Amino acid sequence: MANHADILRYIDSIARDKEIDKEALIVAIEQAMAQALAKKYGVDDVDITLDRETGEFGCNYDVSMEEQGRIFAMSVKQAITGKIREAERDVIFGEFEQKLGEITSGTIQRFEGDTVIVNLGRNIEGILPRAEKVRSENYNVGERIRALIYEVKKVGPRVKVILSRTHRDLVRALFELEVPEISDGTISIRRIEREPGYRTKLAVDSTDEKVDCVGACVGVRGNRIKSIIDELNGERIDIIRWNNDPTTLIANALKPADVGDITLDPAAKKALVIVNEDQQSLAIGRKGQNVRLASKLTGWDIDIMTRAELERSVEAEDGPVSDGGGEDGGSADGGSADGGSADSEGAQDGAANAAEPTATEAEQVPPTESSGGDTTAPN
Repeated sequence: MANHADILRYIDSIARDKEIDKEALIVAIEQAMAQALAKKYGVDDVDITLDRETGEFGCNYDVSMEEQGRIFAMSVKQAITGKIREAERDVIFGEFEQKLGEITSGTIQRFEGDTVIVNLGRNIEGILPRAEKVRSENYNVGERIRALIYEVKKVGPRVKVILSRTHRDLVRALFELEVPEISDGTISIRRIEREPGYRTKLAVDSTDEKVDCVGACVGVRGNRIKSIIDELNGERIDIIRWNNDPTTLIANALKPADVGDITLDPAAKKALVIVNEDQQSLAIGRKGQNVRLASKLTGWDIDIMTRAELERSVEAEDGPVSDGGGEDGGSADGGSADGGSADSEGAQDGAANAAEPTATEAEQVPPTESSGGDTTAPN
């Protein structure tokens, strides 16, 4: 057996290499040796202590550690190895548990069915399951990837780090990295709604009247928002100004479309929004995407109608206006709207392209705030 000073040096070296607590390692060694002696001699009250200063072992039984033999040494080694693995697991678990909701990066290592395995360094593997992948994204072995730390759990001697590319908090974390005013609390993200790979709506507010929350998030010539869009592989991002008034908030949330009158039914939490015919497709969005996200963001069930459709609906029912869910109205469910429906992708794409700047335009011209206080991110 090594001399006493060597034992302490070995323990110190192992604790540093494995990044585990030295005292916890010493306790694990004491317990392993006590269990091995108890098993060998058929007793259950063995107590082993290691002097932290001299490295000498003490025992409440009169036994010599040097004379225990090879089988005893192997039993102690296996027990200590198991304890070290548990300690490593606990350290890794604690480290990643503190990083929940943050972004981490790694290299795609391999695929296990539809699951992507990501090397996060230090022999730690991140798991990107099928449900947390964006359908429109491609993943290739050897590529770098950034993802949200979504969940951390202990599974036997290992730690499973679950990653996500679809969670709305990925967008939140990206904005916190790119916009200093968010990370220091000057600007707060009030709400996020997202359809991964397609579109995100983000409502922001500022605690300082001198700070333009929308402009700060977009950045000069759109440089901040462009970095986030590139990370999300072209996903569109609408940044709107939060407002406690539901009417103003709904109007902002439906940007880039310009809306007219808004009638609220607080009891049913429904809103009827009147738009001009040339704004209807833009307000509804492709397959109802714009109005659906606006409805989730505001918490109101939004129906989109033109004034002509409203009049026809009143005449047809010969009574008060309904919730706009008829075949003429566009709703948060993406219903059709007299040829100007969310499924009329050709007309809708034209309206969207006319209303929103391209990424190139955003880089050349500083973004300006619309009359509703909203900004739509460049393509």
